[in-house]
Amino acid sequence: MVVNHLDKKKDHGLETLLALDGDTYVIHEAGYWVKFNVKRVEPAPAWPHGIRYSLTLHGPGNERLVGFDNAHAVRKTSGPSGGRKAANDHRHRFKTIRPYTYDNALQLIDDFWRAVDQVLQERTGS
Repeated sequence: MVVNHLDKKKDHGLETLLALDGDTYVIHEAGYWVKFNVKRVEPAPAWPHGIRYSLTLHGPGNERLVGFDNAHAVRKTSGPSGGRKAANDHRHRFKTIRPYTYDNALQLIDDFWRAVDQVLQERTGS
């Protein structure tokens, strides 16, 4: 029996994530909203998962408060000893950018909503 090793790495939630492309939702009456941009691309070193994505939470003044994306590479750590650039997957929280470990599409969606919930709790108490 021949085992296809690619099947083991199949991202079962990828179609769910791709279906969110272009969606924008107001999620709090105080003016907080989320936006999803997700496109299938040819896998490449910068996008090994075969997608380009940006999941963002914006505040009442349209400022980005939370973001998960792979639009550009980020340093592994801050400061002069931060080393070379890491993979493109990363997360934004206010002005801070940190690498993000992409496991699969459903985990990305879950991590995004957890970060959104945390910021809304801090900002609005709900």
